[in-house]
Amino acid sequence: LKKELFIEDQRHLNTNSDSEVLLNVFAHELQQSGKLELNKDDIFKAVEGVHQRCKGAYAVVIMIPNIGIIGFRDPHGIRPIVFGERKTGQGSEFMIASESVALDVLGFKLTRDIEPGEAIFIEESGTLHTKQCTETIDHCPCIFEYVYFARPDSIIDNISVYKARLRMGDKLAEKILHEWPDHDIDVIIPIPDTSRTSALQMAHTLGVKFREGFMKNRYIGRTFIMPGQQMRKKSVRQKLNAIGLEFEGKNVLLVDDSIVRGTTSEQIIQMARDAGAKKVYFASAAPAVRYPNVYGIDMPAAHELIAHNRTEEEICTAIGADKMIYQDLEDLIDSVHKGNTDIKHFDTSCFDHQYITGDIDDAYLQHIEALRNDAAQTDKTIETAIIDMHNSN
Repeated sequence: LKKELFIEDQRHLNTNSDSEVLLNVFAHELQQSGKLELNKDDIFKAVEGVHQRCKGAYAVVIMIPNIGIIGFRDPHGIRPIVFGERKTGQGSEFMIASESVALDVLGFKLTRDIEPGEAIFIEESGTLHTKQCTETIDHCPCIFEYVYFARPDSIIDNISVYKARLRMGDKLAEKILHEWPDHDIDVIIPIPDTSRTSALQMAHTLGVKFREGFMKNRYIGRTFIMPGQQMRKKSVRQKLNAIGLEFEGKNVLLVDDSIVRGTTSEQIIQMARDAGAKKVYFASAAPAVRYPNVYGIDMPAAHELIAHNRTEEEICTAIGADKMIYQDLEDLIDSVHKGNTDIKHFDTSCFDHQYITGDIDDAYLQHIEALRNDAAQTDKTIETAIIDMHNSN
């Protein structure tokens, strides 16, 4: 698509950002109208052109000076986007955001999600227009939003993230009761912060104590997207500190939302042992992440995923746990689906290798693996450092 923009549309791109590609596709489609003054029909026609040319996941907000703001979503609705309204003395104000919580904190009331393939156009005057801009719709939101990315107080596609995570905890507890009825778990401890909701519900269902065993340093970012194994390991130790009283002499079940590289899990298990835990079990509220996500999440290359080409027993050994419990994919889907039964399926590609857009093959996966592996990220960091050094003024 980038090559097509350069050769056919004669547009020069300055970065490797997919956002710049999409923006240029939209700008080219607008230019095709040949008008100096654009109206809503020109805007919606440009969005139709974007949907026809761009495959993948995108939730977009674009501002055109002196005209208005446009928001639109890919025909599969993989990524979330919502809009809301705030009444003022001067009339209604509108806001577009990726999560409903962004509306809440600014006093906007959630109107609804932007539908897959739909576009909304807010004129500079404040007038709101909406239109469905594609003929083919297959609503398939990314399930990882509910597992990890979204805040628990968000509502995405009419599904409460908090309630979905409670149901994930219930399902995981039921699996333990079925497969391990004589368990010897003394206490359940969440890995802050995303897993807290599921862990709390697990403890309730199992009738086991729930305790906070780790304190989090909120100035350290998410470790699985950090470049370089050494940096990730250092960040885990800086990010969490164990409360020894909650571990000493106990059989502990640690609960995390998911396991990606395994770096965090391995170190946290060791921290629990160092704090005096007798046995350390590990549970994941999501199934094993075995494949890269290609729809807007900068996940590692496939061979860097700890579950890739490994059995659950091998993963358990690799992270140093005494026992490993993964959520079943069917149970995860059911946990989220119960919030909105109108949604027929979800993007679960990082668990089952089923890519909804139908254009992802092994050659493409090998291409992104070359871009995402640690060696490539390290080279990029070095390159950036050199550029920064020469442009320090």
